[in-house]
Amino acid sequence: MRARYAKWMYDWEDRLTSVDNNRVIRALDWGVEFAQDWPCRNGIPAGQMPADPETFFADYNQRIIAASDEFYSYRVPSDFRLEQREVRVFSTREIPDPRLEEKVRGTHANFLRFTSPVRTPYPENNLVNARWFPARGRRAVVLLPHWNADALSYTGLCKVLNLLGVAVLRLSMPYHDIRMPAETRRADFAVSANIGRTMDAVRQGVIDIRCCDPRIRAAAFNHASTYVADVVWHGQTTRHIRQGIESAIDLDRLRRLWLAISPMVYFDKFARYRKRSLVVYANYDLTFLPEFSREVVREFAAHHLDHKVVVLPCGHYTTGETPYKYMDGWQLASFFRTAFEA
Repeated sequence: MRARYAKWMYDWEDRLTSVDNNRVIRALDWGVEFAQDWPCRNGIPAGQMPADPETFFADYNQRIIAASDEFYSYRVPSDFRLEQREVRVFSTREIPDPRLEEKVRGTHANFLRFTSPVRTPYPENNLVNARWFPARGRRAVVLLPHWNADALSYTGLCKVLNLLGVAVLRLSMPYHDIRMPAETRRADFAVSANIGRTMDAVRQGVIDIRCCDPRIRAAAFNHASTYVADVVWHGQTTRHIRQGIESAIDLDRLRRLWLAISPMVYFDKFARYRKRSLVVYANYDLTFLPEFSREVVREFAAHHLDHKVVVLPCGHYTTGETPYKYMDGWQLASFFRTAFEA
């Protein structure tokens, strides 16, 4: 029965993965220009193009890890404002679902807007967007949708948390929904074959989160993995990225180039500020492979961090399907209902 269930689940994952048929295969691009405004330059003049981009990024990653507080630092924006506008889907599919478009037609919501401290070549991406779901009380969370999520993803969870007295700021990650450049149909610029842009997008995402609220006392990781390169290399969702770069680079080299944006190198620093954590992963995940998630769990235990682990009997995409989305939502809501009491 277990083998039959696994096959059924993997087949379901394959079907859900194939729904998005507009993934673009791009060749390896170093994207050195995205590093020109980064800190931790170690005397390298801004705008100087290195003769060997791979060595440049490998060395830069080591400097970032050693001085990550500087790399992810920022100036607090001065233009925070609430903006009311019509809710839109911003679908990432080749053919948007007309039912979703009709569902939100004519509805309005409040959105927090401010200029991101990280400047990119894309004006749309430089204006941070976060939908505000208010609730009574003093508890609030910043919710980060998954890669390539549309603008409606997780709004149901936001409303459940509201019922529990937890306000939610649903943050649009870099290059997502209203922040998506006009030349793209998906959030491909957030994670891609462009080495520098991917690092810059992660840095921007971290800084945008910190701008929303630096007082984080609890964290829920809904799917967890080790190294960005390993997910890209082995994941079902990112195989189009691997297909574009594997003729030019291997996994070990890619891991060194994206080391400074990978969770595994930051557990010592994460442990500096004690907080409650929830780690959720799925037994049949073909994108964040379960063996990677279990490695993350071992690091939580090795660093004696206060954490709870939940393993869902589904895969990556099927986490968003019935009944697994209700299992996942219940775990997340239950965690945040009590996470602030310590």
